[in-house]
Amino acid sequence: MERTIQTDRKPGIGRGSTLWRGLATVLATVLVTGYAGALTGCSTGSSGNANVTKTYQIGVLQPVEHPSLDTIYKGFQEGLKEQGYADKVKLDFQNAQGDQNNMNTIAQRFVADKKDLVLAIATPAAQAIAAQTKDIPVVGAAITSFTAAKLVESNERPGGNVTGVSDMAPVDAQVALIIDLAPQAKTVGFLYNSGEANSVEQVGLIRKAVEAKGLKTTELTVTSSNDVQQVAQALVKKCDVIYSPTDNTVASAMPTVAQVANAAKIPVIVGADSMVTDGGLATAGVNYTELGKKAAAMAVDILKGAKPADMPIKVMTNEYQVVINKKVATLLGITIPDKYKDAQLVGE
Repeated sequence: MERTIQTDRKPGIGRGSTLWRGLATVLATVLVTGYAGALTGCSTGSSGNANVTKTYQIGVLQPVEHPSLDTIYKGFQEGLKEQGYADKVKLDFQNAQGDQNNMNTIAQRFVADKKDLVLAIATPAAQAIAAQTKDIPVVGAAITSFTAAKLVESNERPGGNVTGVSDMAPVDAQVALIIDLAPQAKTVGFLYNSGEANSVEQVGLIRKAVEAKGLKTTELTVTSSNDVQQVAQALVKKCDVIYSPTDNTVASAMPTVAQVANAAKIPVIVGADSMVTDGGLATAGVNYTELGKKAAAMAVDILKGAKPADMPIKVMTNEYQVVINKKVATLLGITIPDKYKDAQLVGE
């Protein structure tokens, strides 16, 4: 006998039906699409997230606080902004307060923290970090001679992990200031820290140039800012004009030098514009804001993959400005020659 079995299932929607297969396909598509979207939304950082930008860790080491070095750091920050990297880096600024032990400790910490790059402002800072690492890229700023400081193999091809921007002052322009603003001078006195390699380099170049002009030279050196007043008082008795290069020790105590020299009616030609603002007579020096910006551009190139070993040292000797302290000139009875009519005047 044939039996008929009744069911509640409606015709046309069974597992084998065309409609069922269509629904299954749609459901599978939705699930796969959602899963792929979830994977895209959950990817992170260097593991594959295109939506998350890496934040680069940059250590900034400055040996001492004074306006020129501070200006470089501000220029560096401005440069990062101009390069579109202000939000892509985290800056760890450290000032060693003139203490070499502090500088070495900070350099060691930067290495331990595995910074992506270090900005070393001034020679002592660059030497401190270079002594601690051969791997972390270092961009030096306000370093007169990278070769004299033994930081690179050559300016054209540094060859290691250090590169940067030199603040070598234009020698001819500096000597011209000495002769033009102190035309009666017979002896030039040099005031600097003999422990700063770049100061030794600059003084050597200026000495050779002024002696070639028939002037005599003398010098007294300092070892710390505590020596500056006593040494300056001795130097003003031995010369008619003082020249001080971009020396960190002297620059940090420039108001003291100015007080002594101006009282003795001795003009002081200096290596940096901040030293003029602090009481020196005049300089033909680099623009430290622009120097900081150039350092930032080099840093960004390195973060993008460039190698310091292949990046030539940038020199700004053709990008200098003459700055004259008008108040000091008046105090010393000096008439500013017409050739300097376009100079930047401070102290008005």
